[in-house]
Amino acid sequence: MANAVSSFTTLALLSRDQFQHRKSFQPHSRKLSTNSWLIRRRAGRPGLRFVVSSSTGSSDGVSGSESEPSLSYAWPDNNKRPRVCILGGGFGGLYTALRLESLEWPDGKKPQVVLVDRSERFVFKPLLYELLSGEVDKWEIAPRFSDLLSNTAVQFLKDRVQFLHPSDHLGMDVVSVSASAGVVHLESGLLIEYDWLVLALGAETTLDGVPGAIEYALPFTTFEDAQRVNEKLRALERKYFGKDSQIRVAVVGCGYSGVELAATISERLQDRGLVQAINVGKAILPNAPPGNRESALKVLSSRNVQLLLGYFVRYIRRDGEFGISHELTDVESVPDGTEAHNQNRLVLELQPTEKGMQSQVIEADLVLWTVGSKPLLPELELSNKPSNIPLNGRGQAETDETLRVKGHPRIFAVGDSSAVSDRNGKLLPGTAQVAFQQADFAGWNLWAAINGRPLLPFRFQNLGEMMSLGRYDAAISPSFIEGLTLDGPIGHTARKIAYLIRLPTDEHRLKVGLSWLTKSAVESTALLQNTFTKMLSGQ
Repeated sequence: MANAVSSFTTLALLSRDQFQHRKSFQPHSRKLSTNSWLIRRRAGRPGLRFVVSSSTGSSDGVSGSESEPSLSYAWPDNNKRPRVCILGGGFGGLYTALRLESLEWPDGKKPQVVLVDRSERFVFKPLLYELLSGEVDKWEIAPRFSDLLSNTAVQFLKDRVQFLHPSDHLGMDVVSVSASAGVVHLESGLLIEYDWLVLALGAETTLDGVPGAIEYALPFTTFEDAQRVNEKLRALERKYFGKDSQIRVAVVGCGYSGVELAATISERLQDRGLVQAINVGKAILPNAPPGNRESALKVLSSRNVQLLLGYFVRYIRRDGEFGISHELTDVESVPDGTEAHNQNRLVLELQPTEKGMQSQVIEADLVLWTVGSKPLLPELELSNKPSNIPLNGRGQAETDETLRVKGHPRIFAVGDSSAVSDRNGKLLPGTAQVAFQQADFAGWNLWAAINGRPLLPFRFQNLGEMMSLGRYDAAISPSFIEGLTLDGPIGHTARKIAYLIRLPTDEHRLKVGLSWLTKSAVESTALLQNTFTKMLSGQ
């Protein structure tokens, strides 16, 4: 039974000499106040345990005679079975852990697996837009890791990765698991020695390229981001309730995320809001199938969405900052019924990308940022001993075709942490579909490496592309039928079924499927009652 625990939940005090060698991996000592009764009581509990390693000396320049302990993760089966540490609980990390759990293992070879993520919830990111439309509940798209892993042997740690100390590049035998392949340092001070490591740390939106973006723009990549946007929209809906002014939302970027956000929010706000979608290119969804692009344009043109194509954001500021009034700039044309000047609004200056176009200044109550991302892998601090993990220009680990990091036979990388190209040499995008497939290969190749079998080269199979366009709208272009696009309610239903199948566990799929079926039945009943009422009233 997996246990979701904090890094300091359980401590077991062991001898100083037995773990003295771990001192070399600890750059900063930490003082821990422990209670012998607490240690004795918790040490006997099954599941996740920690050991305390003590060393004498000073810490942070402070000398003292008392020993200063450091924490080291104690694997449930010690070193008797292979130890796999997975960093990151997104599609790549969680699905790799579940894949390892589902495989058949020889006696004594099934690995001990620990999954580390800074959040307590797994987030099914393609369905975050349904959170804004009210179509799904939090538990459906963001279940707790503890719930998902409750029927597995996978352990979960809510913690942040600080830096790595790999040692598998020092001529280590790939098949042997008798020696540690490295150490992971967590922010809490916990050290995890591992035999195999999976890098699946994901990526985050970059906001530092435009002045004011960090202060005023909101990204939309995490569950916390989605909650923050939803709360902001609710506050704006209350603020503008009963007023003639429209809620103004600016969405920067017209890739999949930007278009899905614009479609979802415009449907939610209806005539109460105006969504302005800004894109550097002259077309939306430049890399999408034509059918998806056409469906998106049809939906956006039918709603209160203004496309500002061929512009980039030069800066964002609060109206009236620096003593500059919005009225003194080249003000945009304001639709009827909206306020031309609002001191609480944000101001975005847009610069054209082509000659002959005029710069624009627009106002917004909410700015959503969907362009630019950076892998979290380079954010790991390096100690005085460099990790020697090769990174490309985007900050992704360079891997071979089996997803192993080059020069590190005991480290695999998936998702946004991995630089993998398709058969044409083009770098694969950081999408859920890519990470999902890589997790399947990473799990199998870990099985093969541990059992001394040949590893399989990763081959990405494009299954098509899907996008949400509102509560009852979506577009799907499957790759196996050229030129086919399912949109509208049919596309919406097909998309939800496809994602229902891809939810992490059978138990979660069953719960979510029943929930969606119940909601659909309630909505259908309400629609029939409404229609019947109108018929009786003669409308």
